Amino acid sequence: MVNKKEHWENVYAQKKLTEVSWYEEKPEISLNIISSFDLPKDAEIIDVGGGDSLLADHLLELGYSNITVLDISSKAIDRAKLRLGDRAHEIKWIVSDVLDIATDERYDLWHDRAAFHFLTNTADQSKYAEVAAKHVTNKGWLIIGTFGLNGPERCSGLAVERQSPASLSNIFQQQFQLTGSIEHIHHTPFDTDQVFNYSWFQKFKQ
Repeated sequence: MVNKKEHWENVYAQKKLTEVSWYEEKPEISLNIISSFDLPKDAEIIDVGGGDSLLADHLLELGYSNITVLDISSKAIDRAKLRLGDRAHEIKWIVSDVLDIATDERYDLWHDRAAFHFLTNTADQSKYAEVAAKHVTNKGWLIIGTFGLNGPERCSGLAVERQSPASLSNIFQQQFQLTGSIEHIHHTPFDTDQVFNYSWFQKFKQ
C-alpha cells in the first residue's frame, strides 16, 4: 500500500514548481468561481491540497486576509513559504492529510483543486465529505476541481477517480447543494491537455 505522505514528499523533492502537471501560473478558473461568491475580504478560506500552488499568492494580491493552505507534503509547503518570502507569515499553514485535519477552524470557502480525485474508495470519499461539512460554515462554499470523466486515469504515479458534477453531488449531498459546475481543459507544462471538472456547492444552513 502506498504511503501517501512519503509519495508526495518524493514528488516535491524531485520536481520543480513548473514540472508538475497541475501547475498553473494563474489559477483563473478557481479565482473566477471565488469572485462569483462575493465574499468579504476577511472571509476564512482554505486551499486543501494547495501544496505550492499559486492560488494563495493571488488571493493575497486580491486583498483576502484569512487564508489557510493545507497539504500532506511539508516540502510543498516549505517551497510555497520560500516563494512568498515576507508574505508567508500572512498565510496559515497546515501539514496534514485532509482526512486527519486537526483544527477547530471553520471556513467560509473550502477550495480543492486536484486533491479529492486521489480518493478512490467510497469510505475515504464519505470521510472527506464529513470533514468538509464539519469545517465549512453554514451557507459556506465548497469548490471541488477533479479530473473530468474524459480526464486522465492516473496522476503522479497514482490512480485517480474521475468525477462529474452528478457524481460529486451524490457524494456531498447530505450537507451541500450543487450550485454550479464548469468543464475546463487544463494545458500542462508538458504540452498535453487534461479535462477538469469544477463543481461548487453551498452548505445547507443547519
